[in-house]
Amino acid sequence: MSTLTKSNHIGRKISRIRELRDMKQEALAQALGTNQQAISTLENSETISDEKLVEVAKALGVSVEALKNFSDEAAINYFNNFYDNSGSNGAFSHGPLFTFNPLEKLIEAYEENKKLYERLVQAEKDKVEFLEKILKDK
Repeated sequence: MSTLTKSNHIGRKISRIRELRDMKQEALAQALGTNQQAISTLENSETISDEKLVEVAKALGVSVEALKNFSDEAAINYFNNFYDNSGSNGAFSHGPLFTFNPLEKLIEAYEENKKLYERLVQAEKDKVEFLEKILKDK
């Protein structure tokens, strides 16, 4: 069957999106307030009312347009482009781009902690000195 004569079977599209979202028919049924058999019937339907389509789209977390225009080929192309392993393009091809040196930031944090510790030790010394002065005066 060629892509030109392929029917626009909305039930199959719902089924594929549900499967891609790793959702069982029972979970979709619960979200729609119905039972699993109704979802099975829905997924076997070639056409669905616009009101029901809005409910299903909301339950699946997609737009009505995404449901209507879904195709396996487009999904495969999306994931192939998104997770391109060639290293030439794609979302994660270049790795993290730091605008700072992480080692320098670690050293700065260490130095800051060292200064705070020195201040804490000095405050304790001052406290001890003050208490000793109070004891001498008594």
